[in-house]
Amino acid sequence: MALSRILSRSQSRPEPVIDTPAVEVEETTPRLHAVPAPGPASAPLGEGQVMANVIVFANQKGGVAKTTTTLNLGVALRETGKRVLVIDLDPQGNLTMSQGMNPDAIERSMFDVLVHRVPISDVIHTVEVDIAVASIDLAGAEMALSALIGRERALEKALVEVRDRYDYILIDTPPSLGLLTINAFTAADGVIVPVQCEYLSLRGLVQLENTLAMVRENLNPHVKIEGILPTMFDARTIHGREAIEILRESFGEMVFSTVVRKTIKFAEAPVQGRSIMAYEPEGAAADTYRNLAKELLNANSSEHEGRGLSEPLPAYGAHI
Repeated sequence: MALSRILSRSQSRPEPVIDTPAVEVEETTPRLHAVPAPGPASAPLGEGQVMANVIVFANQKGGVAKTTTTLNLGVALRETGKRVLVIDLDPQGNLTMSQGMNPDAIERSMFDVLVHRVPISDVIHTVEVDIAVASIDLAGAEMALSALIGRERALEKALVEVRDRYDYILIDTPPSLGLLTINAFTAADGVIVPVQCEYLSLRGLVQLENTLAMVRENLNPHVKIEGILPTMFDARTIHGREAIEILRESFGEMVFSTVVRKTIKFAEAPVQGRSIMAYEPEGAAADTYRNLAKELLNANSSEHEGRGLSEPLPAYGAHI
């Protein structure tokens, strides 16, 4: 298999960062509804109360449906009755725009939370789900954080205020493995890796796992990979089917059973400022994320505490 041979030789090559193009959304008055600010400190956990499961969506390659998955999985989880917060940690602000808000019109964002220690509740707005919004200012966060002590734990500290208010906190990250993504890994319980069903996305898994290994060793020993999610799958192409085959042979049960197929509906929904569940609730695309939500909930409730692994991913050639 030609693709398999290419993958086995590509692990040592650095992965270029590919920026995801921002979706243009017509400027409208943002539909912002601020969440009530909390008191000076979070109340202690009551009996039976649990902390939120923090899941990061990460892949240093852009255009692999991180933002799409963060929003639509969050809405699907909320449909099951879960309390969900999604966090836009990407300076492009695509997750914020996907809920009908203009990042250029936002006064306070995750930049203020990370750099100026503003309470995260001050930047949470309620639309289809609760969302901690981003603005273009976030592009300067890595430089501003670089001079601070404990810079890798800025997000972890910010989440202390709200972790007992949600069942799931889902974090959308930029297409890089820089300080913003490191902050997300440090605060996370698990990582879901959306992987476009093509060659370039597959080779990025090695670099991501190397970064996660460093985070486990130095910052967060408990972070694990919840699973690998095949996205933008086109069953009409041999290349797409081959990529799925390689993923499953290489990573086995780490790969979600749910496969996100390529459809124009995922591009149309954000232009309307809506999730796919609100845009086309009875469509196959919406059902895909409902199925993913069920799969995640079933995994997290199992006696093995889900599919997540804290050990390194197997080498590509192990099963090929």
